[in-house]
Amino acid sequence: MLLLAYLSVLLLLTLCLGFEFSACRTGPGPGPEAGAAPATNPAFRQFQLRFYRVYFLALWADWLQGPYLYKLYQHYGFLESQIAVLYVCGLASGVLCGLAWGWLEGRLGGPRRSCLLFCACYSACCLTKLSRDYFTLLLGRALGGLSTSLLAPSFEGWYQGQHLERHDFPREWIPATFRRAATWNHGLAVAAGFAATLLAEWLGLGPVAPFLAAVPCLLLCGALVIRTWEESPEESRNQNLNGTPLSRSCADGLSCLLSDRRVLLLSSVQALFESVVYILVFLWTPVLDPHGAPLGIVFSCLMTSSMLGGSLYRAAATRVQPLPLLCLAVLLALLSLSLLCFSTLPGRESPSQSFLAFLLFEGACGLYFPAMGFLRGRVIPESRRQGVLAWLRLPLLLLACLGLLALHGSGEGLEGPRHMFLGSSGLMLAALLAVAGLFTLARHDGDMKLESESGAGGEQAGDCL
Repeated sequence: MLLLAYLSVLLLLTLCLGFEFSACRTGPGPGPEAGAAPATNPAFRQFQLRFYRVYFLALWADWLQGPYLYKLYQHYGFLESQIAVLYVCGLASGVLCGLAWGWLEGRLGGPRRSCLLFCACYSACCLTKLSRDYFTLLLGRALGGLSTSLLAPSFEGWYQGQHLERHDFPREWIPATFRRAATWNHGLAVAAGFAATLLAEWLGLGPVAPFLAAVPCLLLCGALVIRTWEESPEESRNQNLNGTPLSRSCADGLSCLLSDRRVLLLSSVQALFESVVYILVFLWTPVLDPHGAPLGIVFSCLMTSSMLGGSLYRAAATRVQPLPLLCLAVLLALLSLSLLCFSTLPGRESPSQSFLAFLLFEGACGLYFPAMGFLRGRVIPESRRQGVLAWLRLPLLLLACLGLLALHGSGEGLEGPRHMFLGSSGLMLAALLAVAGLFTLARHDGDMKLESESGAGGEQAGDCL
């Protein structure tokens, strides 16, 4: 298992680098975002770097905590069912805080203060990992859920406000910043797996070490926000005045869901697929760890596979429409879940097959998220998107929590995870049926298609590293 993990990460990294260098040689298409102005504007590049050095610290601290979370709870002697409750607590906290995000940002006075709250809450979350008390760990998971719900909207919200309001850069330059951030985000995730392995296993510091290592990164991130990021009082007042009340936003979102079948089907796909993602985040450690898998290296393999899926999406999006790519992602995810059902049969367990199935699922995720992001941006009106996502979080939370609690209650050891894989396969099959319904609606729907070959290249091409 150890050799397979190392060989896999080397092979996947080689494939990813090959795709990225190929994209650099080909260059972005002549779409509307492909201009060279962002790369040659020194003021914009300086602004980007000021954002990146803070945002990447936050991402690094977040990824450091991924590989050994389950292992830490297991190290403290908790049962799988108790660990499942801890995961549910974190998931529920994140989803519920996401629902109240607009209200919370308004109360705090803008995204800069939300970034500081993220640093403070996540630091406290990491420090709770020093305790073996179950209720302290529950509190830590709740703080972790709050922190992860703050990460993307706070930091990206600050960037967009400064980009448009303070610096008056063209709106068309914003995607270039976030495409590059997404590429480096995957790289940070891969590196974090190796760093966590170094701390927890190679140096023998135990599974709590990566969490403690994240604390100084978060403190430095908060210090840089205070010293280098500004937020004018005018921006905060405008955000508070222009914020839509949660009740009005939810009413608009429900109206959009009920009046547009495309939105209903697309939201169903998202809820079903992403609930399975949450379940597998919990499952990969108890399935692979008993067979001596190096958890940090396995985590790096999974993140590299996801990065490879994203590279495949960028390469394919110049020739294939996003909806077929979304369908392919769901099919691959269903195939990986079917393989996991067979590889965890009692008495016939195959950790190597399970590992490869998890890699296939992560590759499907790399295809899924950009395809879903494109379709969601085209199908759901921007004015109603927040309300639709609010309604979407409820079934997503319900499905994931039922998967972690009800399905997991079927047994300890590998029997419980196998039942969870069977249930997750049913959810993914339902997602596939919803995608099939989207195909019937998209035949003559220009909103769900890229306009042209050049448009596809312009929208999907990433910046060269």
